[in-house]
Amino acid sequence: MRSTTFGVMIIAAVLCLGAPAQADLLDKAKSLLNKDKAKPAASAGQAGTTLDKDTVAAGLKEALAIGSQNAVKAGSQIDGYLRNPAIKIPLPEKVKKVEKPLRKVGLSKQVDEFIVTMNRAAEKSAPQAKDILVGAVKEMTIVDAINILQGGDTAATDYMRSKTYEKLYASFKPTVTQAVMSVGVTKAYANLVEKAKKTKLIRDGSLDLDHHVTSKALDGLFYLLGQEEKKIRKDPVARVTDLLKKVFGK
Repeated sequence: MRSTTFGVMIIAAVLCLGAPAQADLLDKAKSLLNKDKAKPAASAGQAGTTLDKDTVAAGLKEALAIGSQNAVKAGSQIDGYLRNPAIKIPLPEKVKKVEKPLRKVGLSKQVDEFIVTMNRAAEKSAPQAKDILVGAVKEMTIVDAINILQGGDTAATDYMRSKTYEKLYASFKPTVTQAVMSVGVTKAYANLVEKAKKTKLIRDGSLDLDHHVTSKALDGLFYLLGQEEKKIRKDPVARVTDLLKKVFGK
């Protein structure tokens, strides 16, 4: 019981310390967990190991549920994407490579309008991700949770991305398609292409706008989720429930 409890404490400590000390503590946590696996099943009088791991898993799930909700909320706000340099949706590569010449010939207004409408479409679509992310959290196993706790600062986010990206993309894209139309992305791009063709800077206007906005919007959401995970791991103020304080505290 003491060994197991100490193991959980080590795992929790790993989440709260910087990189230099983390590697050594990580090795200790893995060693302790491996010892637990090698032990015979606990008798009725030795209960504790399973309970501790359940608590750790529950803490991680709670952290991810809160982080997912916060990430979606941040992305859904007006300017949630547009004014955040880390997730702002950029011009598609076809347009990006001629952005400076386009601006030099007086098309800055059209370029800016195109950028704004893409980011507005992402902001309008972001709430679609909430149920899928929270659903993935509920399906997480204790083994998944322990592996994540032994991972890096965004191990949980990486796990969520691997489990939900395809489902999110399939669910997200129709919403983006509607948003692209409603906020005028297609019109803004068509207007830019029409004027750019006269300068011969853009010859082929074909572009999958829905895919570009969808993929970049999802990249932004996972970035925000990663930031939430880092805060909960390292910042005591971000641990807003008793369970989070118990699992992620020193």
